[in-house]
Amino acid sequence: MGLLSAILMAPLAPVRGVVALAEVIQRQVEQEMNNPANTRRQLEDLEEARERGEITPAEEQEAQQQILEARIEPTAADESLSETE
Repeated sequence: MGLLSAILMAPLAPVRGVVALAEVIQRQVEQEMNNPANTRRQLEDLEEARERGEITPAEEQEAQQQILEARIEPTAADESLSETE
């Protein structure tokens, strides 16, 4: 049975490889997004842009709010992952 299933499943091997690669990429992206150093860097970049006059204080405030909300609020994808685990 094992040999037969291996022969029948062989054409699906590339698909499984792509799925595995996608899962690795997803984990890496989640680690990057949840890294506190990235959030701090984004906030520092906003402050520097305001100091250079590229954005107004109001724009800085709005962008800060968006960054912090993205950090705090779980996305639908995060919720579905935690339900399946």
